[in-house]
Amino acid sequence: MRSLQYNLSWDSKNYSPFQRQWDIFLVALQFSWFIFIDFINQNNSRRHYHKRAKWLVKKLIKLGPTFIKIGQALSTRHDLIPIEYVEELSKLQDRVPPFLSENAITIIEEELGDKLDNLYNEFHRVPIAAASLGQVHLATLKTGEKVVIKVQRRGLEKLFKLDFQVIKTLINFGDRFLPGFKKYQLKLIYQEFFEILFAEIDYIKEGENADRFRYNFQDDERIIVPKVYWQYTTKKVLTLEYLPGIKINDKETLETKNIPLKPLIELGICTYLKQLLEDGFFQSDPHPGNMAVSKNGSIIFYDFGAMAEVKGLAQEQMVQTFFAMLRKDADQVLETLIYMGLIEPVGDMTAIRRLISFSLTRFLDKPVDINAFREISTEIYLMFEQQPFRLPPQMTFIIKAITTLDGIARNLDPQYSLMSASQPFFRRISRSTPPNNIFLMIARQGQILMEKQWKKPSRLETTIQNFQEKLEQGELQIRIRSLENERITKSIYLAIKTLIYSCLAGFSLLNGILVVSTVYHSWAVILFGFTGLFTFLLLRSLITLILSEKLLK
Repeated sequence: MRSLQYNLSWDSKNYSPFQRQWDIFLVALQFSWFIFIDFINQNNSRRHYHKRAKWLVKKLIKLGPTFIKIGQALSTRHDLIPIEYVEELSKLQDRVPPFLSENAITIIEEELGDKLDNLYNEFHRVPIAAASLGQVHLATLKTGEKVVIKVQRRGLEKLFKLDFQVIKTLINFGDRFLPGFKKYQLKLIYQEFFEILFAEIDYIKEGENADRFRYNFQDDERIIVPKVYWQYTTKKVLTLEYLPGIKINDKETLETKNIPLKPLIELGICTYLKQLLEDGFFQSDPHPGNMAVSKNGSIIFYDFGAMAEVKGLAQEQMVQTFFAMLRKDADQVLETLIYMGLIEPVGDMTAIRRLISFSLTRFLDKPVDINAFREISTEIYLMFEQQPFRLPPQMTFIIKAITTLDGIARNLDPQYSLMSASQPFFRRISRSTPPNNIFLMIARQGQILMEKQWKKPSRLETTIQNFQEKLEQGELQIRIRSLENERITKSIYLAIKTLIYSCLAGFSLLNGILVVSTVYHSWAVILFGFTGLFTFLLLRSLITLILSEKLLK
């Protein structure tokens, strides 16, 4: 494994909260400045984007595990960030530098209370993998069993507490000073994010998650979960059965080994549906590094630190939801999401209902086309701007997981269909439901589906009906003109704010320079302080104005 060398200042014992805040602020300020300069100079080539993305990846690695995790989450959001950033951020999965093997050995001996030679017949000092929270070494127990040892980086709990406070401060600042920031309730998301991070550094909890996951799939021999060696496991050291496999997104090797790709995709999708709908206990970070494929086509799961829980569905509810998706019934799907706690109901659910309807129509029966999101980008922006709904934290992890799985499936088969791949799961649910109940359920749902198809209007009637609905809902030119006026007014307001901050910053700087060499030189410090404050507000307004213009293009 090629080691990448970085100056990881966050790993220092003397790393202070002030220094941490300054490091985070400095990276944010530099990146904002780069975006501003690129916008002014119109530097929007792919090569330039890759250059900026590589810089950001290096900075995220230097900032440490918290921001590496944030970068990994962003690497799945093709709809939010340029593809060049997605490509570079996705490399965070494999480019995290390892720490010294001597430090890993010291941690193992401290945690297990014995010398390395007394614990293992053989220990590989060079790690086989490194992640943001730890690294993995191969070893052979005294009993002859091959194992992998996951060793945690030092000082993670202290670092997370520092980042927790810094991000909390930033969110509190946004809630207090940025108009409309508070209504998105980011505190709930960051609270859940850090709860999962703190859970990930408790390897005893991860071992328990692995046992629970294995129990949930004990009847499916196609799902393999490594055994936990509890006598060699502590909060900072996790010892697991060694189960090598082919990386799940390595299409070339899978084809070389004659492993059928379509059944593999179906198995992956159905496995996740079982986790989400049936067990209510799912892996929230199913990236390619956490899954592999055995020689017979089974899927091996490795990482159980990032697990989340939702309210599972009864079998009849799953069948109802499946048929609701088939007939593209947005109301029924919305009711299911609310029941599971994945959507927080508000007074007017029209916006989210229309978004679900659009997703069912465009993405259900065919591969997800990221470009299709452009058709509703303005709609989504305005929906959050004018009437935001609360998206519970679990939903953000589900979206991340589904997006990641979709990317893996599309890499293996660009023409795969999510609905087609999920059918084996619903067939199994149907077979396991009591015959009387399932017969009545399928008959009833089938009848509804057939009635809808029978009563389905012609294409001309559908066009006229859609036109009439949009006219009644004010979604045609009348609404567009109104929104244009709102956009223009908002842009003028932002431009005026930017001009005022620019004048105030210049005034403070000029007066500071004038008095610095006089008897009133002590006032210069205050004036320069105001210059810094107004410069910060000026940059914030400029960035807001630039982002607003980009979103409304």
